[in-house]
Amino acid sequence: MAEKEKKTIEKKDATAKAEAAAAAGAKEVKKSSKHIENGRIYISASFNNTAVSVTDERGNVVAWATSGGLGFAGPKKATPFAASKVVAAIVEKINKTGPFNVDVYISGVGSGRDSALRSLATYPFNILSIKDVTPIPHNGVKPPKTRRV
Repeated sequence: MAEKEKKTIEKKDATAKAEAAAAAGAKEVKKSSKHIENGRIYISASFNNTAVSVTDERGNVVAWATSGGLGFAGPKKATPFAASKVVAAIVEKINKTGPFNVDVYISGVGSGRDSALRSLATYPFNILSIKDVTPIPHNGVKPPKTRRV
């Protein structure tokens, strides 16, 4: 019987410590519900997937979504329909907190880039600028040696 009493006492002590830690940590971990006025939206449209992330002015990510994360699989991830659904999911996430004045940065050559931008324009954002930041090589790689037969 002494063993059972010890176990219950230890459990009670452990739960009391956990509750105290949770109460102390709740103040630190509490989410900030600030309204963000200005921010950036990055659209990355590759041949395989479409990803959209929203950041504040400093570059801290507020929300993000991908077409693969929404349940699209295989070649359907890179479709324009999937890109529009990704933007709809992002707007739903940041509806209350913002940002509302955004700069849009588009990267990639996938088929979802235009669709994502068009569907973003239908929502109540004040789009300040649109920039294409797709990396383009200015010289390329060195060509292979000439073939000797």
